[in-house]
Amino acid sequence: LSVLMFTGASQFALVGVIGGGGSVWAGAATAALLGTRNALYGVRLSSLLGVRGIRRVLAAHFVIDETTAMAIARDSPPESRFAFWATGIALFTLWNLGTLAGALATHAIPDPKALGLDAAPPAAFLALLAPRLRAREPMAIALGAAVVALVVLPFVPAGIPLLIAATLVTLLGVFRGTSY
Repeated sequence: LSVLMFTGASQFALVGVIGGGGSVWAGAATAALLGTRNALYGVRLSSLLGVRGIRRVLAAHFVIDETTAMAIARDSPPESRFAFWATGIALFTLWNLGTLAGALATHAIPDPKALGLDAAPPAAFLALLAPRLRAREPMAIALGAAVVALVVLPFVPAGIPLLIAATLVTLLGVFRGTSY
């Protein structure tokens, strides 16, 4: 699964829905909905990366939160392209090796929740976001997105608040001609 669906949130959603007794179709629909934010990232990265042909397909597979954050945080297009590809290749390799190790060592950890591993993805996301929040405007936008996500949280399924906030911030960036 990790080789074909390289986006953690969508993988967790798919497995969570199926594991909770939902259908494969419901799990796939949830995963696809969560993955739509990557399409918005792709719009932002398209001109920055300038890839064509088969490299474009590979680049699309690597469009995730982390590669987008690393690419848009750079000052020049060559640095952005390097950051995107280096992050994508490193994360893809390590994610899949970690998935394999987890699958092989499942029985070795009786209660993974006791390790607090569920806090790792949000902490990693905040670490990627923090350098972008040095100025007032990005900080205000991030706080606004957080408020939107918290307001809609009780009314929509898991994962959707992030999608709504990311969509609004992306649209704001597109309309203003800036990147957030």
